[in-house]
Amino acid sequence: MAPRDDLAASLRSLDGASYGRYRSLSGAWRVAGVELEVLRVQADPFAPPSRVRVTVSDAGLPADLDATPDRRRALAAFLLRGLRRALRGTPVHVDAGGPEVLDRSAGTVRDDGVVVLEVGVPFPGPKRRILGREAATLLGETLPAAVRDAVHGADHAAARRFVETVEDAVALRGALAERGLVAFVADGAVLPRRSGVDDRPMEDATPFAGPDALRVTLTAPNAGEVSGLGVPEGVTLIVGGGYHGKSTLLRAIEAGVYDHEPGDGREQVVTRPDAVKLRAEDGRAVVHDDVSAFVAHLPSGEPTDDFSTTNASGSTSQAASTVEAVEAGADVLLIDEDTSATNMMIRDARMQQLIATEPLVPFVERVRPLHAEHGVSTVLVMGGSGDYLGVADTVIMMDAYRASDVTARAHEIAASGTSRAVEHTGFPAVSPRVVDPASLDPTARGKRKISARGRDRLTFGEDDIDLTAVEQITDRSQVAGIGRALALLGDGVLDGTITLAEGLDLLDAELDRRGLDALLDGRSEDIARPRRHEVAAALNRLRSLRLKRT
Repeated sequence: MAPRDDLAASLRSLDGASYGRYRSLSGAWRVAGVELEVLRVQADPFAPPSRVRVTVSDAGLPADLDATPDRRRALAAFLLRGLRRALRGTPVHVDAGGPEVLDRSAGTVRDDGVVVLEVGVPFPGPKRRILGREAATLLGETLPAAVRDAVHGADHAAARRFVETVEDAVALRGALAERGLVAFVADGAVLPRRSGVDDRPMEDATPFAGPDALRVTLTAPNAGEVSGLGVPEGVTLIVGGGYHGKSTLLRAIEAGVYDHEPGDGREQVVTRPDAVKLRAEDGRAVVHDDVSAFVAHLPSGEPTDDFSTTNASGSTSQAASTVEAVEAGADVLLIDEDTSATNMMIRDARMQQLIATEPLVPFVERVRPLHAEHGVSTVLVMGGSGDYLGVADTVIMMDAYRASDVTARAHEIAASGTSRAVEHTGFPAVSPRVVDPASLDPTARGKRKISARGRDRLTFGEDDIDLTAVEQITDRSQVAGIGRALALLGDGVLDGTITLAEGLDLLDAELDRRGLDALLDGRSEDIARPRRHEVAAALNRLRSLRLKRT
């Protein structure tokens, strides 16, 4: 059906009608020089906003800005941010996200240069009666004008800076593995944030400077040579006194799996894409995990190589999360002692003398074989136990937010002091698991129910998945993407014979091939592409999950 031209007149004619008459707006319209399509109309004024798509065929942007998939992703993010600014003060919702530059359903730049933007528009009608004139202004004037301002009026120099910043981050991240690095923190980066709820860079923060002994130079396609701290593969400790920047550095590294917008301060902080942050998580469910690497035996005699519980302790939850991350393909683990279970991390010489039958195997005994036998590196913030000095390949000290290499001194201290006895060696292979795809059915009371509830909760069918401890999730739209990814896994990717890791490989391949359409399956909603690791983390916290070992 050809687009209609009389949206404003149609809305004015509906003034005072029952709210359900808004459904007549569904379909395509030509409004003030843009193509507008009403994809979904909300059922009542209190339902989630209606979904409106705007297509701009003649964006007038420089052709080279959309020359590659990474450039198109960055350009879409730039335009979404411009649209959000243009609509500030209106009820229209634009899912432009935070400082991370993600692939989002709200904004797409096609390879032919066509720009497609989707927004949430609450159709006015507080008393379930259509406010036609107000709606005509919102849809017929305010929204098209904002799109023209964001797209046709875009600052091309700023757009180029944005695109090139993202392109440089992708290149820097891509260079890590061949240089034997797990992360890179550029000199001059601003790592501290303003607060725990404000992700903007801290004003007047000390710019980061890497120690000479660990300084490397990488080459970016636009910025040229970039120097900074290269975090090598193996076991790296970040040490220092309290409030000196240890956790700040680790948080920047964990955020480095994503690209960041110009001005964020972390644009040139990059981390291997399969790096996973771990922490203790009292009360989480564990289903058929092999935690024998960290729990040698239980007083009850229950097996630890096929362990399940509905209420894990801090140490058991961290053990489970560790083996789950390795199963999902993590090649770097990021751990902060502040959010870890102490008895999972350390067991010093005096405690060894007192307690001879401890079932827990501390991480200090597994961290080196984890790298030597499985190729998994660890970056660990540690300020309370010197036992890790003897197992670290690299030790970085933070002192008033300044980094120095103290590896040699740390090894001297480790060699001269009384050391703990090594009670366990090696790291057993992680047993692959096979998921019953029927347990990934999000149907609840006859309806398919997938709903993101902020950044840290996902409703999936009858289950409420707590994602608070999955710290690399960025926002609500990524949680929604995780929910759709779980449903896709259950709808045919997993067939009850392949392993979870193989299923995640197929999921990544499908997302690479089809983009977010693979998750949306014809729906219209705000989602952002999740990493396989956050999808696996959500799956492993699904209390109704059923699986078996191969």
